[in-house]
Amino acid sequence: MLFLVLGRGKTGSLVADVAKERGHSVQVVGEEANQSGSAITAAFLAKFDAVIDFTTPEAVVPNMRACLATGAHMVVGTTGWHDHLKDLRALAERRNAGLVYGSNFSIGVQALYKVAHELAQAAPGFKFSIAETHHADKKDSPSGTALNLKLALESANPHLNVPIESKREGDSPGVHVIDARTESDLIELRHESFSRRGFAEGAVRAAEWISSRQGVFEFRDVYEQFD
Repeated sequence: MLFLVLGRGKTGSLVADVAKERGHSVQVVGEEANQSGSAITAAFLAKFDAVIDFTTPEAVVPNMRACLATGAHMVVGTTGWHDHLKDLRALAERRNAGLVYGSNFSIGVQALYKVAHELAQAAPGFKFSIAETHHADKKDSPSGTALNLKLALESANPHLNVPIESKREGDSPGVHVIDARTESDLIELRHESFSRRGFAEGAVRAAEWISSRQGVFEFRDVYEQFD
């Protein structure tokens, strides 16, 4: 397959490397050459099997509009744009495009969502909180992963109102900690990414999967279907 990777950052570059390792051809376009999605035309996109976006919250919405309007198949790992989800979903469906999006493409984080949901059901009376740490260059705060963890907890137990503490420091790919406590005891769930490779592998596998499909899918709902 031939993939277009939007974004020359650390994760985007690793996505390109992983895609090549899996036998695909890759073209990478950085934000400097694609202001407001200007490089994304129907003629340019026609040769690609899928587009993978790891850019910034400011760049991703124009990129998505340009890609989905052509009926392209797209994977979006960038976060901070979900206020536009309703409109972009409608665009994708109208143009028969394919889209997989998610706040985190790590399989380990998907497992954490499920365990968090179960813990909130199994621990009535506990007070929950979330702490997350990411690298200093991450733009959105709280992280999309932290917001989805909050949703997983609160949907399992509507009585919860889970606060999130966010830190931006160093070069951390991501640490998420769920704290559940009473006056008597503490339960802690922790996920730490040692590198961005888990995100990159998940994104490439999502691109392989969406390349032959139409519709809008959240990564956590489809990752178990990947080969």
